[in-house]
Amino acid sequence: EVLTGSTRLKAGTAQKLILNMISTAAMVRLGKVYGNRMVDVSVSNAKLRLRAEGIVANLVGCDRDTAAGLLDAAGVEVKTAVLMGLAGIDAGEAQARLESAAGSLREALDA
Repeated sequence: EVLTGSTRLKAGTAQKLILNMISTAAMVRLGKVYGNRMVDVSVSNAKLRLRAEGIVANLVGCDRDTAAGLLDAAGVEVKTAVLMGLAGIDAGEAQARLESAAGSLREALDA
């Protein structure tokens, strides 16, 4: 804590940590997370595009150029691009697998 002995600041910090744990658990249960990465990213600007490329590159184990190609082929959908890269399938099949797995990348990879 910045101020030693401030119970109000400690209570606020504890509350924030608890809310962060709840929201993280919810994202995991909703299938928006794969490994330790948020894969349900809406790519709406250049900064998020770079983040999405980094996520795909990291999870697939490829370079950024390959990740950018996967993202383009996937219609800029991170989950679809990752599934394409890991399973070696095309965008149509990846989207079909994700739909049948209720959007869960982990379940789509097991299919």
